[in-house]
Amino acid sequence: MIDSSEHISVMRDRCVDLLAPAINASTNPLVVDATLGLGGHTEALLKRFPTLKVLGIDRDLQALKRATTRLAPLADRLFTQHASFDSIADIVQSLGYTEITGALFDLGVSSIQLDESERGFSYSHDAPLDMRMDRTQSLTAAEIVNTYEPAQLVRILRTYGEEKFATRIVESIVKARAVAPLNSTTALATLVKNAIPAATRRTGGNPAKRTFQALRIETNDELAKITRALPSALKLLSIGGRLVVMSFQSLEDRIVKDLFLAATTSGTPRNLPFELPELAAKFSLVIRGSQTPQTQELEENSRSASVRLRAIERVAA
Repeated sequence: MIDSSEHISVMRDRCVDLLAPAINASTNPLVVDATLGLGGHTEALLKRFPTLKVLGIDRDLQALKRATTRLAPLADRLFTQHASFDSIADIVQSLGYTEITGALFDLGVSSIQLDESERGFSYSHDAPLDMRMDRTQSLTAAEIVNTYEPAQLVRILRTYGEEKFATRIVESIVKARAVAPLNSTTALATLVKNAIPAATRRTGGNPAKRTFQALRIETNDELAKITRALPSALKLLSIGGRLVVMSFQSLEDRIVKDLFLAATTSGTPRNLPFELPELAAKFSLVIRGSQTPQTQELEENSRSASVRLRAIERVAA
């Protein structure tokens, strides 16, 4: 089991630096850590800014429990909530706040979920085919694999896994589940490997990676929740407030990139020689494009390799 105190939070210092101007400018700063995880980012924020309060949200009860233990010395400035981050507006309102100083989203699967093999996120260890970030929900990856119609499964693998052999994989799944339910991570990984042409299996890492990603996204409704949560976070930001988002795969990053582009684009017709104030963009990019980790972090934390960090600031009401 991963030690919370030794867990390396991806781009921790950079995230704190990006949120710093908004926090320093506020008299009563509140930052939402929408993916509290093991609490590394929140710990760094609370230690650096003595007047800051943080709302930590996580859908994983085990992560919340361990983060709360880690952050016990700072508990007087910490609120925690077991929820999905697309409930951010309701949770902030329930605390008596109408706006926030900043928000941090660390998207995708967390270290605690990957490292505990019994959670079923990894194709490298045999475990029940679970993949629930919130273990209080009923839908599991096993239910999806064993009950969804073939056309639904093909759509999931193509859309969420960008798997070009989706039809072949689903055909194998349907044949296998007709004999006995598929409930094992390694059984599914082996099935996927055998369904993909041998020449393709020689490159690109484990051939089950895309299928497992697709099933995880479907199980947890990940992309839809991101699409709902980020606009809510933008609406909550005070003027000068910042939203920082880390994405770990292209589907997540595309949603973030498109949202930030829309939020920072003026509605003034291009043929006008002046800006219409009522149509001016309310947000400005803090980072042009995205940022990636420094070499030292990549060497210390291999899981940071695929991260793309983006940040945006509210500049008008």
